[in-house]
Amino acid sequence: QVQLVQYGGGLVQPGGSLRLSCVASGSWFTEYTLGWYRQAPGKERELVATITSSRSENYAEFVKGRFTISDENAKNWVSLQMNSLRPEDTAVYYCYYQANGSDYWGKGTLVTVSS
Repeated sequence: QVQLVQYGGGLVQPGGSLRLSCVASGSWFTEYTLGWYRQAPGKERELVATITSSRSENYAEFVKGRFTISDENAKNWVSLQMNSLRPEDTAVYYCYYQANGSDYWGKGTLVTVSS
C-alpha cells in the first residue's frame, strides 16, 4: 500500500504563485509515474503534469510554461510549482502515483485563484 500526503494550496490572486507538495509512504517501486491531476467544479478530473522514474515529464497544454513538476531527486516526493495562476486554474488538485499496475491518489487540496 502507498499513502500520499499533500501539502500546500489555498487562495491566491490571479498572476500569483503556489507550490504543492506530496510525500509518499509505503511500498515503492523502481519504475513509477508521479504526478498531479485536478478537478474543477462540474468538470471531470484532468491531467496536469506527470514525471516518471526515467525523468520524463509531461504537461497538459494549458499549464505549459507556467507549471513545473519536480520529484526533487527524491523517490517519494513530488512538487508542483504553479506560476502565473489564472482563475480557471481553480480546482482541487490531486497527487498521483502509479506503479506495479496500481494507481494511488492523495486526498486533494483546493487551489482557488481569485481577486
